Amino acid sequence: MRAACPSCGLDLSAEDAGDGPAVFLIFFLGAIAVGIAAWMEIEFEPPIWVHLAVLAPIIVGGAIGLLRPMKAYMIALQYRHHLLNPPQS
Repeated sequence: MRAACPSCGLDLSAEDAGDGPAVFLIFFLGAIAVGIAAWMEIEFEPPIWVHLAVLAPIIVGGAIGLLRPMKAYMIALQYRHHLLNPPQS
């Protein structure tokens, strides 16, 4: 990660998103995957390999595609709520 934002110069060395973005994605993608799996099972009753063939790309693609934006969102929330570079008194 960069030490500072190239646009505004914000010091990002204190950034600590931790595992927050991954946890939120697990809950979000898990809910979507379970919903799709339940719908497929009720509607079509496919074999298990069909579930895997449909859900694996959704879960992996969603995790890879959403992890960076989610981390950026967590850093933006920290900045917004003065947890990152708090204002000096």
